[in-house]
Amino acid sequence: MNGQSEDWLGLSGRVCVVTGAGGGIGGAIAATLAAAGAVVALLDKNAETCAATTGALVDKGARAVAIACDTADPASVTAAAERVTASLGPCDVLVNNAGFLIPGALATLTLEDWNANMAVNLTGYFLCAQIFGRGMLERRKGALVHIASIAASQPQPWSGAYSVTKAGVAMLSRQLAAEWGASGVRSNVVSPGLIRTPLSEAFYQHEETARRRAELVPVGRVGMPQDIADAVTWLASDRAAYVSGEEVIVDGGVTQTLMGLIPRPGFTAATAR
Repeated sequence: MNGQSEDWLGLSGRVCVVTGAGGGIGGAIAATLAAAGAVVALLDKNAETCAATTGALVDKGARAVAIACDTADPASVTAAAERVTASLGPCDVLVNNAGFLIPGALATLTLEDWNANMAVNLTGYFLCAQIFGRGMLERRKGALVHIASIAASQPQPWSGAYSVTKAGVAMLSRQLAAEWGASGVRSNVVSPGLIRTPLSEAFYQHEETARRRAELVPVGRVGMPQDIADAVTWLASDRAAYVSGEEVIVDGGVTQTLMGLIPRPGFTAATAR
């Protein structure tokens, strides 16, 4: 291996907790961490999908447990943390990934829908960070990785509170990095762009929509959950030991295309040759 340790990432035996791990991006993150040698706790509100995803990892030789958890409920998160410690050991890495979107215009969005989205997408991240982070602070080591979105900095219309929640996640991570860094705990964000997941699969069943989405991305394709999992695994690992308070945007360059959308005669790909 050219002198590299087989545990180059430094994740072997580390206890990693992934929320929203029943499938999609969360499932890919859990699988990638397990492949790097980590011990993984998969948390999801949907106990059935969580158990199925975990079972597939165990069948491949991973050490993993499934825990039903509502991340917006402090009692549920506390119980999950206690179970992780009892069955696997203290948490070394927390990946905050659980989230969802309630579509709607801000002019008519109900307070109930606003609060429901905030409870999972932002408050849930805070609760998990606080509850799982206590042990990290005591041991003076640990890593947090939070899944936000390019919608944190690029407003996504007609999506209710979604962009606001993701912007909050980005700032939550930065504040955690500032407050907990001296105690040896890092906090970073991964912001996905267009990612093909079970939740967005309906869009890609329309050939024209799938084509147009891919054409928007400079690298020429829509992302997959593995693209996000790879970035998360790096940030969770010792290879990112001096990275904290940062946001890694994984979007194939789509957020860099705004200026190219502005009409400027003479400034096109054809005229630039």
